[in-house]
Amino acid sequence: MEIRKEGLLNGAKQAKGLVVIIDVFRAFSVECYLMDKGAERIYPVGSIAEAYQMKAENPSYILIGERHEKICEGFDFGNSPTHIMNHDFIGKTIVHTTSSGTQGIDLATDADEILTGSFVNAKAISDYIKASSPKIVSLVAMGYEGLYGTQEDDFCADYIENNLLGKPTNFNAMVELIRKGDGARMFKPENQLHSPSSDFDFCLNLNRFNFVLRIKKDEAGRNYIEKVH
Repeated sequence: MEIRKEGLLNGAKQAKGLVVIIDVFRAFSVECYLMDKGAERIYPVGSIAEAYQMKAENPSYILIGERHEKICEGFDFGNSPTHIMNHDFIGKTIVHTTSSGTQGIDLATDADEILTGSFVNAKAISDYIKASSPKIVSLVAMGYEGLYGTQEDDFCADYIENNLLGKPTNFNAMVELIRKGDGARMFKPENQLHSPSSDFDFCLNLNRFNFVLRIKKDEAGRNYIEKVH
């Protein structure tokens, strides 16, 4: 198995084989929580316009997403696990658009298979890859808006790689580096409405879930998220 580590928007475009698009803060952590709370289907889309169109065609769909970390105008929720915790998503269809993660899914057109990547299901991802035994694994850390790297996504790629290679990871040390570094923005008072500090712990709740999220195509050719145990 060849493990490739890619990054950002260009990395998603170049990724091949079994591709893991990593977005810890917060897209693919949010999607795991949504699936755990009973969502029937999640459509990850690249553009806000496509999300609006899908909502117009299907008024029961729930719009979740952000630009520059803030909720998109007219959406039901922003990209925060904290904000969805006390809501019922059983049987619901979600349309989800973000600045990094969902963009990466759209761009990974050379992938044989796409999984979402986050710490909350990192071991399940590693176990799935081991069982699949692909020739090439591409770990794509999407970073901030797909433009520059972030510790949380780079560390998540490291964690998955270490699991695949049978190497230990000091996860607690990673958490403290993130807390003082790229995750520090989540503790700033001016960000609490859209990125509450509790999101930090929700997104770094290591291996909370034992499933992976895999990209499939619906009958219209649109990407959707499938939960696989």
